[in-house]
Amino acid sequence: MIVEIPRWSNAKYEIATGEKYNPIKQDVKKGKVRFVRNCFPYKGYIWNYGALPQTWEDPTVISKDTNARGDNDPIDVCEIGQEIGYRGQIKQVKILGVMALLDEGETDWKLIAIDIKDPMADKLNDIQDVERYFPQLIDSTRHWFKIYKMPDGKPENKFAFDGQCKTKAYAEAVIHETHEAWKRLIDGKTPNKSDTHDISVTNVTVKSSPYYSSISKDDGLLKALTKHKRKENIESKDDKWYFIKSKL
Repeated sequence: MIVEIPRWSNAKYEIATGEKYNPIKQDVKKGKVRFVRNCFPYKGYIWNYGALPQTWEDPTVISKDTNARGDNDPIDVCEIGQEIGYRGQIKQVKILGVMALLDEGETDWKLIAIDIKDPMADKLNDIQDVERYFPQLIDSTRHWFKIYKMPDGKPENKFAFDGQCKTKAYAEAVIHETHEAWKRLIDGKTPNKSDTHDISVTNVTVKSSPYYSSISKDDGLLKALTKHKRKENIESKDDKWYFIKSKL
């Protein structure tokens, strides 16, 4: 996985799928950088949050299980190990399960995983092991996703399967399905049209792809890879506790 947002942090960073080479950038809405509010008792994100490379939730396909289209993004990953990651970190993870958020009518898979280097990794092999060794974490994860947009005036989020977290085998099937969708996308078998998706598919690794681009000194890649820091000015409304009335 690629870590976009380290645990306990609030800045809403994500892979900018619509920009060339897909850099990780802080999301901007209405001209302001985005932060996730602190919904009591949570502080920011409660896991290392990121994405699984080479997956794509195809917005042209309706899932037979969720009855909703894909959200046009890589699959999200909640990594539950003890290390606090850093933005851009690559973690090799063990998949444990998945839940399906229905975000504004789109299927938004949330993988539950653990860093293979974590001291607990050998004991966790499926979703029931998370319930056993990390009691209430699955419930808290569901609750967090349910309420995290409410301080901005939005309603509770909905879930497929009544919020149930599916098993490792189910999660791996979802990964396979979305990896195949990514392959169709990067191989040029999915139309690259604005009414289909807005993914920038220019890449420097898949040589068989019609969108492959070699690296050169005058190419935008070097600029895209240049490290830069943006001062994260957290306003008071972004850093206070929000007390949300909602059932777990």
